[in-house]
Formats: sequence, structure tokens, C-alpha cells
Amino acid sequence: MAAIEVLVREGRTFPPSDDFVAQALIKDASVYEDAERDYEGFWLERAKEFVEWFTEPTESLEWDPPHCTWFADGELNVSYNCLDKQVNAGRGDKVAYHYVPEPPDEEHRSITFAELRDEVSRFANALRGLGVKKGDRVGIYMGMVPELPIAMLACARIGAPHVVVFGGFSADSLGERMESTGASVLITQDEGWRKGKKIALKAIADEAVKLAPTVERVIVLRRTGDQVPFAEGRDLWWHELVEGESTECEPERCNAEDVLYLLHTSGTTAKPKAAQHTTGGYLTYVSCTHKWIFDVHDEDVWWCAADVGWVTGHSYIVYGPLNNGTTGVLYEGDPAYPAVDRHWEIVERYRVNQYYTAPTLIRAFIKAGPEHPQKHDLSSLKLLGTVGEPINPEAWVWYWKYIGGERCPVVDTWWQTENGGILISALPGLTTLKPGSATVPFPGNQPAILDEQGNPVPQGQGGYIVMTKPWPGMFRTLWEDDERFVSNYFSKYGPSVYFAGDGAKQDDDGYYWLLGRIDDVMNVSGHRLSTIEIESALVAHEAVAEAAAAAAPDELTGQTPLCFVVLRSGYEPSDELAAELREWVGTQIGKIARPKAVLFGADLPKTRSGKIMRRLLKDIAEGAELGDTTTLRDPEIVEALKREADESLGRQAAAS
Repeated sequence: MAAIEVLVREGRTFPPSDDFVAQALIKDASVYEDAERDYEGFWLERAKEFVEWFTEPTESLEWDPPHCTWFADGELNVSYNCLDKQVNAGRGDKVAYHYVPEPPDEEHRSITFAELRDEVSRFANALRGLGVKKGDRVGIYMGMVPELPIAMLACARIGAPHVVVFGGFSADSLGERMESTGASVLITQDEGWRKGKKIALKAIADEAVKLAPTVERVIVLRRTGDQVPFAEGRDLWWHELVEGESTECEPERCNAEDVLYLLHTSGTTAKPKAAQHTTGGYLTYVSCTHKWIFDVHDEDVWWCAADVGWVTGHSYIVYGPLNNGTTGVLYEGDPAYPAVDRHWEIVERYRVNQYYTAPTLIRAFIKAGPEHPQKHDLSSLKLLGTVGEPINPEAWVWYWKYIGGERCPVVDTWWQTENGGILISALPGLTTLKPGSATVPFPGNQPAILDEQGNPVPQGQGGYIVMTKPWPGMFRTLWEDDERFVSNYFSKYGPSVYFAGDGAKQDDDGYYWLLGRIDDVMNVSGHRLSTIEIESALVAHEAVAEAAAAAAPDELTGQTPLCFVVLRSGYEPSDELAAELREWVGTQIGKIARPKAVLFGADLPKTRSGKIMRRLLKDIAEGAELGDTTTLRDPEIVEALKREADESLGRQAAAS
């Protein structure tokens, strides 16, 4: 019996064009055969291809389930690879980042690899001068400014694991993350910019430090120049700290298994967990996946439109692209500020070749309408990517048509904070694409789909996706909590099987389709339904830009779908449209999936990174008190949806 029922089929296919194949970096399917034949040898070869080692490794994988090491006898420095290696190869004058500040009247900056190396070295020397040494944890709480990757790379240069906390988190969240990792230094800035408003980062950091007694020093970058609280003897200005520091800084020799960084997974329902990522395997994995999946050539301009505060930014804004010597775009602000076409203006200005973003943002673009990208020359784009959650097939096709000009492959990528890098995705010069599918595992990876008892689920049916082999980019444990590492990830199916917490199906061609978090599966009259399928059906309607489904309690069926919808430009909410959408879902999927109600909103509750906060929708559906809303982009959205739900369900109850 399938763990999750599959009710939707998608039949459209998009093979790579002859033009794309002709220039593709990877167009020979033997890479899959090589990885399958000699998995450990395949990755040892990639480690030597993508990393410059101080001591080249002779060992590949050591697997003592659930723990592993990769390249354990190798020595390297990540900062050296990202910067010095590029300068030594003649790329010193090549742009590392085109920095775009949010205020549209502020001057853009283009920072070369040589300039980046010098700034990193100066800041690394300053950290050493404060007594920060190898193994010490350093907290970072900043906006999307160049000094954020500079701080990360400076920590990597001296072997001090960094703990980056997304700049939208509250003081309590920041303090908890600093305290739990024992950070001795916190790096922040006076204020940040978001939607034209100043965010009081330093004031939030001050409140957080009260909860984290290990923090002895707070380094403050001057961004807006406004006056902020300053604690004499504890607080230090960034510009004063680096003044007079040398641009030469000897990189620390790090073992491949030394900790590079700690990054917390979601803490919405329990204490956040700090995933521990190490050095050699991680750098190898993110560099290889970045280059191969996105077909990144030396002359390309790459834009991962995520935030460095998340793992996507760590892996595909900082470490993977810089180690590959890639020119990237770093945008500080909101994607719709001062207008909804800000991203397309940036793509046009810098002739971006690969663009990587989240489905939630794509659906926001759909809501605004295709006329906004059509105002700009997007002909430089060669490839598009999606990350963060499963993408609805219709959103995939819209992205391909209006952003990619019906010529750019769209690679959907599946992975998580704990994974370090992408696990399942197309190689665009080889793979025929299917809208909504992450397609196939990256060479060497071995996922499986299991039922509750651990039995393989037949193709075409849904279950729980797991990984049956380790990969170099995976986290090694949770910081100072190995027991939780084992119980959370390696207990459901045994110590050699990583359970990701997501549902998936595999079609007749072996392609993987992600069905969202297991927590988001609802049980309707004994049928386990995935929210992503209901949402995809709604987004396929011409009026709908974005949708999210949650399970509402029902006396008859146990649970029933409650759907939240954002309409495209030109459509207005009405009871008639809500009824039409309910019937539409019933027609597209089946009566079992027909929503109890369809609720309209101006937006869905999202974090500042664009991730839908589904637990809040679940609170609304269950009639429960709303949970923490401090990390939302706009807390008013969830309050408005709750009012709409109360009124709509009240009308429905009265009518019945």
C-alpha cells in the first residue's frame, strides 16, 4: 500500500535543444556509469579536479553508519581555493560579485577576485588580532552586503566555523543560535535595507547578546550610517578594526573533516538544530554540482537569487561559485522593490546567464503578469533553476516561457540544509525535462522511495524519499547533539538510510517528483494526499497565481483540504470563483481532493526569503492560535487570512 496516493499525471516533456547540447559541459551519459561503477573513486577524482589541496587525499569514503568521512587524509583551505587559487590562475581582475544595493539611487559595486581576497585577508587578520583561533565559532547576522561573504571567507581562512543567521530572524532566534554554538564573536551591521525601510540589525543583535553570554565582541559594519547603540569595550566598528591590517594572511591548514560552518535548520516546532558541515567533501560537492547542473562556463554571469543566510546562499552564492571562479550577482534587497521588475532589470544590466530562484518567487512573478519581464532584454539567459520546494508544473512552464524565452532549460533541484548541495536534478545537456519533476539523482546518488514499513514503493506510487548512500556534501552530525542526529535522520529505516522527511513518487521513466514535507500530507477518508498535488491543480487554473493547501479537521472524513489562493492580475475574489475552483480541483484530481473552502488573499504568509510558512496555514485550518510570526515578511498577511477563513467557514456553516 502506497504511503502517499498519487492522483496527478504530467505528460509534457522538454528535451535539451541541439544548440544547448552543443555547448554543454556534460553531454556524455558515461558520468552516471562511472559514478555507479566506482562511487568512491568517482568522488576522489572530483576532489582532485575541483580542489587545490595542500596535502592531496588518498582516501575517499569511510562509512561507519550513520557517520562518514570523505578525503580524511587531505588538507586544504576553503578561502584559499575561493580566492588565492583564482588570483594565481590569472583571474585576479575578474569580477567575483556585481553588488546591487536595494536603494535604486545607490551606486553599484563590482568587486574583483583580487579585491575580495585583500578584503578577506584584512578582516581575517583582524579576527586573529581579537584572539579568534581555529575551531572558535563566529556568529554572523547581516543583510545581503558584500561584507557577509567576506566575513564567511575570513572565518574559513583562519579555520573558525561561522554560524550565519538569516537577517530576518528575531533577537530570541539569534540569541538561541549564538548561545547553543558558543559563539565568541558576533558580526552585524548598523541597519539593513528591506522594501525601502531600514531594519535595526544592531539593536536586534544587542537584545540577542543578552541571551548569549559567550559573545564577548560585536563587530558592526556601517551600512546606513544612522546612529545605533554602541557598547564601549564590547562593540567594534568594522572599518576601524581593519584599518592598517595587511592584505596578506596565511591561510590555516585544515583537515578535510574540520568544521567549515554550522547552520541551523528550521526551529518552528522544536529547538533548532545546527547542521555541521565540514571542509573537503563539502567544497568538492558544491563546486561539482554548481558547475555541472547549471552548466556554468568560465565567462558566464551567475545569479542565485537566494539569501546567504540559508544553505542555498552558502553553497551557491559563496562557496561553489567562488571556488569555480564564477562571476556572481549579489542583490541586497526585496525582489519587488522599487518595482516588480527589479530582478529583470538586474538580469538585463549584467547579462546574467544562469538564474536560480524559488518557486514562491516565480509564482509572485506570475501574479504580477508577463508584461514585466517582457519590458526587458533577457536574451542573455541560458538556463533557469528552481530551489526550495516542489514547483507546480504550470509555474514551471510559465517560467520557461516568459523568463526563459522558450529556449532555456529549467532545472528543478531537490536538497536540504543537511544535504549541503543538490541531490536530485537534471544535467541539462543530457536530461529530458518534465515540468514539476526534479528528474534524476546526481551521478552516484542513490535515493529510494519507501513505505512506512521500509518496503520499496512501486513506480507511480508515493512514499517517503530516503538516501541509501552517503555523499561528500552531507552534514556529519548536529553540533554537540549526535544523539539527535541519529534519532532524527537515521532511526526510521536504520543507520545506513538517511530519511529526509519529504514525500516523493517515481514515474515510469524513473523520474522523481517531490510531494512536499511528510508533515504536509493530509489524511482524507483514509487517503493520504499530498498538498503539492492539490496546489498544482489550483495553479493550473487561469485565474490562480499561487496556492497553498492545509488540512482542516472534518467530522466525516477526518481531514479535508482548505486552500489559500492568490489570484493573477485581472481577477477578483468572489464566492462564485471559489466554488469554481473547488470544482476545478475535483475535476483535475478527483472528488476526494475537493477543498472544503477556497480562501483568497493578497499573498501567502512567507518568510523574507520567500518560503511559505505552512505551519501558520495549518494553524488557521485547525482553528488554533497562530504561532510565531516574527520571521514573516508581512505579519498582516496571516491575520487577514485568518479573518477570511473565519468569515468564509462561518458563511459555509450557516448555509449548511
